[in-house]
Parts: sequence; C-alpha cells; structure tokens
Amino acid sequence: MVTTARGLALEHFRWINGHADVWAIFRDAKALAAVVRGLVDPFRDEQVTAICGIESRGFLLGAAAAVELGVGFVPVRKGDGLFPGDKVTRLTAPDYRSLRHTLRLQRPSLGPGDRVVLVDDWIETGNQAVTVKGMVEDCGATWVGCSVIVDQLAEESRRGLGTVHGLLAARELPSYDPSA
Repeated sequence: MVTTARGLALEHFRWINGHADVWAIFRDAKALAAVVRGLVDPFRDEQVTAICGIESRGFLLGAAAAVELGVGFVPVRKGDGLFPGDKVTRLTAPDYRSLRHTLRLQRPSLGPGDRVVLVDDWIETGNQAVTVKGMVEDCGATWVGCSVIVDQLAEESRRGLGTVHGLLAARELPSYDPSA
C-alpha cells in the first residue's frame, strides 16, 4: 500500500489525450492530505507566514498548504476576473505553450515581515514563479521558495527562485502512451 506523498502522486497521475493530469489527487482525501504535507514539510522550519497559489490548482493546493502550516493564503489571479482592491500586476514571460499571463496579487495581503512560499501543481519554465517572486518582493515580503507536485524546471531556471521543492521530477512520470 502506497502512503508517501511521492508514491500517491505517482499513483494518481495519468495522461489524458497527451495532457498531464493530477486532478485525481484532489478526489482522494488521503492522497490529497499526504501530498499537501509533502509540499509543506521542507518549509516547516522556515518561519513561513503566507502561502501563495496561482489560479487554479495553486488555489486548491495553496489553501490546503496554508491550513497545514497554520498560516494565511494569498491568491494570485490570472486574467481579468473580479479581484477588488489595490493590486500588484505583472505580465509573465511566455510559458511552455508560448502564452503570457497577467498575474494579480492584492497588495495589502503581504508586507514586511512576511515570508512566502508559492505552492502549485507543476513548474516547467519557472516564468510564473519568477513573476510571483517579484510581486511578493514588491509588497515588501520575503520570498522563501516554491513547492510543487511535479518539478520540470531546467537547472538554469532555478537561479533566483530560492528553494524549489518537487515531490516528483518530471522524468519520473510514466511515459505518455497514446494507446492507453
């Protein structure tokens, strides 16, 4: 019986029409709890005061990680949806699909004295993480690092991101089999 965060993430990972899918983790309470613990464990002694999460899976994982650590959650919205108040807004560099995203964070939600970790499902180019890091620092907070289920970040993209913790490296995922 698999009980580790890494093992449960692998067990619940699947490919659907060539797209990586981690949504099954959210449907299994034990897997979700283990994954969330696995995401925050490396940061338990870092005096983290807030977890950021990028819309949408980052909202779910980030909020659960914040509860696990007993700290607040700070959402980072994409696009133009309702998000009242003073915001820090930045445009990301292109992602793995060559898309750029406008990210928004409510400025009063972070300030000096805050220590922040970004939690998300996947990191590939690191462009969204770099953008959020800049937004966190614009608010006067300290960036600690980021934690993800799947780490696909190239070594040169890690510079400047602090600690990058992944439960799995992308190379550990099963290969995509179009016949499956």
